[in-house]
Amino acid sequence: MQTDSSRHDWQLKEVLNLYQLPFNDLLFKAHTVLRAHHNPNKVQISTLLSIKTGSCSEDCAYCPQSGHYDTDIEPERLLSLEEVEQSALAAKASGASRFCMGAAWRNPSDKHLDHVVEMVKIVKKIGLETCVTLGMLKQKQAVRLKAAGLDYYNHNLDTSPEFYGSVITTRTYQDRLDTLEHVRSADINVCCGGILGMGESRNDRAGLLLQLACLPQHPESVPINMLVQIPGTPLQGVEKLDPFEFIRTIAIARIMLPKSYVRLSAGRETMNDQTQALCFFAGANSIFYGETLLTAKNPAMNKDQDLLACLGIEADQIASEHNAAIEAESANATVN
Repeated sequence: MQTDSSRHDWQLKEVLNLYQLPFNDLLFKAHTVLRAHHNPNKVQISTLLSIKTGSCSEDCAYCPQSGHYDTDIEPERLLSLEEVEQSALAAKASGASRFCMGAAWRNPSDKHLDHVVEMVKIVKKIGLETCVTLGMLKQKQAVRLKAAGLDYYNHNLDTSPEFYGSVITTRTYQDRLDTLEHVRSADINVCCGGILGMGESRNDRAGLLLQLACLPQHPESVPINMLVQIPGTPLQGVEKLDPFEFIRTIAIARIMLPKSYVRLSAGRETMNDQTQALCFFAGANSIFYGETLLTAKNPAMNKDQDLLACLGIEADQIASEHNAAIEAESANATVN
């Protein structure tokens, strides 16, 4: 991984000053940063699969998979290797360059990790980047995943340290930071972002971005989610976030995390095309393909394809080149 030369000394006042900029000035500033570090007409495309659904012991107030809440989510077993392989092949055929696998665990047992390691190996052989989100990790577990070929580990901070306790009580903010440290020290790329629209203040949104930008190394991928309100969860009925505030946050994420891929993640299903287009202009350059993100709805693939075509945005060729390298490496290993 390349050394990160971006700023890591942001102050809260600076972030809040960005929020105060006139909307057009903020977007111009963010788009200028986007063009300096990325192709503005390319997006990285990922697919997310739930490999183990429901009965999580955590009490995240936004999550329908928590065992603490009465939702429509039925617990499901850990998927088989064959099921994961078929899903990965379909993802690649649809144009995805990264395959993400999520399990509803507080932290994986070593036995569960044995199974996930084999999943990672299978997806790598197919020629996709690999990403998993399994909850908290021990250092030895992170090392095992790296040895299996894992490219990215997702572990979101969710919100600011100050608001965090209003959303989650079963693990601390430091627990999350510790897992990020384990992942980074194992030389795995970090995927880390948060959720907007949980009833947090603007200061909390700024505080989340501050945490991400002041990490020793910026996350390579930063998913920004709009809360998907699920009946039965404590956050059902919370006041919805204004779309312009969401776009502002995307723009500020781009300014503060110039080299990261900023992913427009959960919540797109309720966004109109115009909102998404402004998010892309403001600096978002990654999305999830597929009609379901773990258990939340996502736009139909053909709808995404139509929108990207309308905007003249294509899949990131850098990711495609990475896939080709993976396939070549796999082919050489087979020959040898």
